[in-house]
Amino acid sequence: MKIIKKFIITIIFAFIVSLIVGAVIFYYYSLPVSESDEVIVIQIERGETLRSISTKLEENHLIRSRFIMMAISRVMGTEQQMKSGQYGISRNMNTMEIHRLIYSGAAMLYRVTIPEGLTVSRIAAILEDAQITDRESFFYAVASRELIRKFNIPGYSLEGYLFPDSYMFPQNYSAERVVSHMVSNFFKRLALVYPEYKNKTPGEINDRVILASIIEREYRVPREAPMMASVFWNRLNIGMRLGSCATIEYIITEILGRPHPTRITYEDLRLESDYNTYTRFGLPPGPISNPGEIALNAAFHPAETDYLFFLLRNRATGEHFFSTRLSDHNRARDLYLR
Repeated sequence: MKIIKKFIITIIFAFIVSLIVGAVIFYYYSLPVSESDEVIVIQIERGETLRSISTKLEENHLIRSRFIMMAISRVMGTEQQMKSGQYGISRNMNTMEIHRLIYSGAAMLYRVTIPEGLTVSRIAAILEDAQITDRESFFYAVASRELIRKFNIPGYSLEGYLFPDSYMFPQNYSAERVVSHMVSNFFKRLALVYPEYKNKTPGEINDRVILASIIEREYRVPREAPMMASVFWNRLNIGMRLGSCATIEYIITEILGRPHPTRITYEDLRLESDYNTYTRFGLPPGPISNPGEIALNAAFHPAETDYLFFLLRNRATGEHFFSTRLSDHNRARDLYLR
């Protein structure tokens, strides 16, 4: 009897140990493959088998083990219920989340295009119209202290770091994931524009982004963007106010919530705000738009000029007149504005 009792205890112990080991293995191989929020697009074909889907996910480094994916599906009885379609799967999703995504069919991707120079509020409207995420959630995510710390960005908002591009997102997607993906894209594109950006402090990068956000709203002809950057840097270097009408438009539309003005008045130039570059010295407290590659390139690679002024001289082409002296600028104002 003692031998049988020991045998039974041994069997039970071995069974418990096996369960624990199995649970540890299952837990480990169910974890996300990465902390990266990079989204990989996967096409699931109609009639594709669970084994094929699981292998595809493993080969694209989205899951640690195809066998765990297959086991989850078979235990839950979803083996024959995986939905075909195009899915955007983030590398920081675990195997259970990915299974739920494909089983529900809720992650089919939709293209949404964010043009250059938009503010957070206008981006939020586009995303809400496309049913990607709602405005309030997007506003909250843009101001998320956790995301701001994650990307080591000075300030209280990710305005300026939401790179304008065409994105593929599922509908009813997490606002935090949308914002995180857009900011990650910003730094990927910045690395192409200015590979040495990691040698700059976050504050130095932020100053350039603020300037790029102003340039984005000022230039119309791409070749003039670096010249505008030189004007603003030259003004900063001699302690002169930036005097950008784009910052006045930002105050009117984003801070005061009024319609976009057809023209800037002298009364507008006296508006009380830290973003008013006609009354305040230096850069405004934060970006006034989300700049694209041309404006970023201009801010990080300004032209070498002595210019201190520019003025729109051709409304049809968007070309500007650049000058070094105020007298030349005033003569141009009389000529072109008339």
